[in-house]
Amino acid sequence: MANPLPAADPSDAFSPTIDPDPTTAPALAALRREIDRIDDTLHGLLMQRAEIVARVAAEGAKGRVAIRPGREADILRRLLRNHAGNLPRVALARIWRELLAATTAMQGGHRITVCETDPGNAFVQCAREHFGALTPLRVHRSPAQAIGEVSSGAATVAVLPMPAEEEASGIAWWTALLHRDEPRIHVVARLPFWSPRPEGSPQVQALVVAAIAPDASSHDRSLIGIELPLSVSRARLSTGLQAAGFTVLSTLLRRGSHVSHALIEVDGLVPDGDPRLARIPDADRPPVVLGGYAVPVGREET
Repeated sequence: MANPLPAADPSDAFSPTIDPDPTTAPALAALRREIDRIDDTLHGLLMQRAEIVARVAAEGAKGRVAIRPGREADILRRLLRNHAGNLPRVALARIWRELLAATTAMQGGHRITVCETDPGNAFVQCAREHFGALTPLRVHRSPAQAIGEVSSGAATVAVLPMPAEEEASGIAWWTALLHRDEPRIHVVARLPFWSPRPEGSPQVQALVVAAIAPDASSHDRSLIGIELPLSVSRARLSTGLQAAGFTVLSTLLRRGSHVSHALIEVDGLVPDGDPRLARIPDADRPPVVLGGYAVPVGREET
């Protein structure tokens, strides 16, 4: 005869429909009705927002790129600045990033491409976190392939690894932007947009490029690319930039066999025609504004 099944442990029983204290049932039911009412109100407001987004899309130029990284950054900054209560700030950011991704998709085909160099797919995770879980996404192993998708119009944006001084020449994707090929590709955002990072979230740093110029937010930084003679030192370059009127935040210098390439991060959003660019000394060619980005939340002082 088979052994009987062990008796169930009463402590394992759980029923979400039965409250442990019957005296609290009326109060809980009232609170849940209030949650339902708020959910219905939120849904109604989301539908109203979507209607206005559709009107914005109808007023815009046909075929334009719908993303506005600077405006999106200021929306999140405003919400986080006014936020209070027990809802975690990171949850608020995630909710609105999904909302912004959905409404961007409403305005036309929105696809992203990612250069994934991390074995754990951290760049894909970072892209999903910012551009939405359901946005169409394609993965490439080289920056050139990802940028090519943006150039051809197959993708709206490309998510690329943050430049590093020790990277191989084939990975230094930013040097290709110095050529000003058409369509002109600019850096338009930096990821992730908020920190500190929760446990388990992707820890990589990335830049986003698109075939548009960056739009201004309330706090921006720009990236300037410069081709220099090998004889120019980092200290001389920094002194020249400061003399030209720039507030230099970081300098990346890559020395090649014949020339050096510098990637300079400066404060503020710098337009192509900024007169300070012409005052930068030692450049073999006119310096190129490679783009800019809204400073991520939590990195304002770094």
